[in-house]
Amino acid sequence: MLKHTKIVATVSDQRCDVEFIDALYKAGMNVVRLNTAHMDEEGLSRVVNNVRAVSNRIGILMDTKGPEVRTTPTENNVSIPFVTGDLVKISGDPNGVTTHEHIYVSYPRFVHDLSVGSTILIDDGDLELKVIEKHEDYLLCEAQNEATMGNRKSVNVPGVRINLPSLTDKDRKNILWAIQNDLDFIAHSFVRSKQDVLDIQHILDEYNSPIKIIAKIENQEGVDNIDEILEAAYGIMIARGDLGIEVAAEKIPGIQRILIRKCVEVKKPVIVATQMLHSMINNPRPTRAEVTDIANAIYYRTDALMLSGETAYGKYPVEAVQTMTKVAREAEKTKLAANDIRVPIEGNDLDVTSFLAKQAVKSSSKLNVKAIITDSHTGRTARYLAAFRGPATVFAICYRERVMRMLSLSYGVWAVHQPWNDSRRGYFYDALYQLIKSGRITRDNMVAYLSGSFGEGGGTTFLEINNVGRVLDASSSYTLPTFQE
Repeated sequence: MLKHTKIVATVSDQRCDVEFIDALYKAGMNVVRLNTAHMDEEGLSRVVNNVRAVSNRIGILMDTKGPEVRTTPTENNVSIPFVTGDLVKISGDPNGVTTHEHIYVSYPRFVHDLSVGSTILIDDGDLELKVIEKHEDYLLCEAQNEATMGNRKSVNVPGVRINLPSLTDKDRKNILWAIQNDLDFIAHSFVRSKQDVLDIQHILDEYNSPIKIIAKIENQEGVDNIDEILEAAYGIMIARGDLGIEVAAEKIPGIQRILIRKCVEVKKPVIVATQMLHSMINNPRPTRAEVTDIANAIYYRTDALMLSGETAYGKYPVEAVQTMTKVAREAEKTKLAANDIRVPIEGNDLDVTSFLAKQAVKSSSKLNVKAIITDSHTGRTARYLAAFRGPATVFAICYRERVMRMLSLSYGVWAVHQPWNDSRRGYFYDALYQLIKSGRITRDNMVAYLSGSFGEGGGTTFLEINNVGRVLDASSSYTLPTFQE
């Protein structure tokens, strides 16, 4: 698709046939998200196998549960009605059965961590409870509104740190499954600090896995520690669902903008998630507010947008991806260069790559360059090009399939896999032909080429800018440092 913003779509094992995934892919989806809270290994395998049957270019991202708290199943799995003023006990016991009189939650030390006056929000805030008494083994709470509570609903306590370990036993099992099945990304839920990311990285290192970690920012602690989290994570997801419960809703737009800016500055991918097209779960058309929300995320300079229920169980999944694609394309055309985020080039060994990437992107506006071609062993140069958020397509020739999929979260990058051989000239000319065939460039356009003079892993060392037709006509007489006769 002729868009730069990447789209992540949540796919359920209840609806994951090859035709469905192919339709999402053709509509503009770049990455499939697996929500492990609702799938077992058999379901996960079914989705992964079908995604790979559609295309080797689709990235696969798996969520962990992380340190979350949920209510236990209700008696006979029946929903429980509450009215304002109802008194209810809450205890921490994962084996307890929840009733109207006594709600049990999955975290055993829940009573210990809370105090009188704490607010407890259940089911994304649908039911609000206030702690009025604290006893040794239960909290006495008062319902603050009328609501109906179902089975195993989320529990949030704004402003209170729940001292759960960052990984559950189920998370560890799912991470090992992800390693065995060569997934591309793990999105770790409720990341609070750098250590939460390192807990997963330790497991990946133990098995020598190249899977990349996306830190989901879902509470104030994660926002406060974003700098250290970005040091350890490959990228972040701004998960506005739980974040909007843990933090005052009016603060979310400002937090979103700050987090995107921080990711751009350190050249790491950022995903904006939750309720992007929520109304399209049941309706064929989005609201104007949702369209504006998508556009604003792109104006803020996000890399990717995520769909959850819209594609997992909604009535109009393909239409939701198509809508997001159309809005993204229009927003990319109308965003203002005056609002670009300055990406600092710091004095380290990546200086040359940063400098050349910045000049290549500048050439798209100064010299009307329509595409930037780069060959990639690690994806670093392509990610740097993405950080500058230029209007030109970044065509990344990747020598490993995994690197190609790793770039499926990076803005403006069209990555293709071509196994390593000695013909750099062949790669370059093939890239030009693919760009022409796709309609991204013509023979009359200018293109930029970023590469390195020292072969595999030697880093980016030069930038070439030339006319497409002139390069094609010159054939073997056109020479670059990477070309070998």
